Formats: sequence, C-alpha cells, structure tokens
Amino acid sequence: MGEIEYVRGDATTPLGKGPKVIAHVCNDRGGWGKGFVLALSRRWPEPEAAFRRWYRGRAGNDFGLGAVQVVRVGERLWVANMVGQRGIRTGSKGVPVRYDAIDTALGTVAARAAELGASVHMPRIGCGLAGGKWGRVEPLIAGRLVAAGVAVTVYDHG
Repeated sequence: MGEIEYVRGDATTPLGKGPKVIAHVCNDRGGWGKGFVLALSRRWPEPEAAFRRWYRGRAGNDFGLGAVQVVRVGERLWVANMVGQRGIRTGSKGVPVRYDAIDTALGTVAARAAELGASVHMPRIGCGLAGGKWGRVEPLIAGRLVAAGVAVTVYDHG
C-alpha cells in the first residue's frame, strides 16, 4: 500500500503522468462561489456548470450528501465534485463538513479512478470553508483511496 504524497502547489495543475482526477468537496445547497471552486472555475467552466445542473435537477437524480459527479475537463483529466458539506458556514452554527459523506464520496472516487487508471489530486478537502479537521479526513483518504491502490497527491497552496 502506498502513502499520500504531500506537495506545495496548485491542485488545479496536478503533477505527474497519466490520467488524473481532481477531487474536491462541494456543499448540498448548490452554492459555488468561495474557496477551491473559484480556482476550478478560473481554469474550466465545466465543473461549475455541471454542478449547477446537477443541483437544479436534484429531485430526479442522485444529488445529495455523499454523491459524486465526475466531469471531464481534458483528454485525461476529470474533476470529481463530491458533496461532503451540509450547507455553508454562517456565524457560530458549527461546521458544515460531513465526514461520513466525504467517506462515501471517496469510495466512489476510488472506484472511478480505478476504472480510469487515474491518480487522484486534491487540496486538503473538507478543511477549508467546510471547517473540517485534517486528522479526521486524512484517514478517510487512506482507507478509501490509498488502500484501493490509488495514488493520491494532496496540494498545500503556496
């Protein structure tokens, strides 16, 4: 079993050869306007447009906590919109991160990455605006992706 590789850089420009999936956490309210999603939208319009369509059609699709939408943005590059956040942070209402939803979503990403023969690249998911703790998220990544033989790179911006 491998390990998670940590690098300084931008997860929207993933390192290495071969197919790649960029994974990130979205909220269940259809919001897309702060945090890592802004960097994604600066590079590609498709992930945001697909996420908004997915949210609008939620009555008839699988949108919800733990769901994943994989959007192709290049010949061998995809973005995985993972719904792992309940609402958005407002005041002192607590943190919106949902570890169980991230865990479920990572399982789906692992299966999709295996199908594609892809490595997975991400910022420290769930730990920015979602308010999560890396000490809780990292074992989920190890258990779902690394244990499945998927190479994972985590990017610390700067």
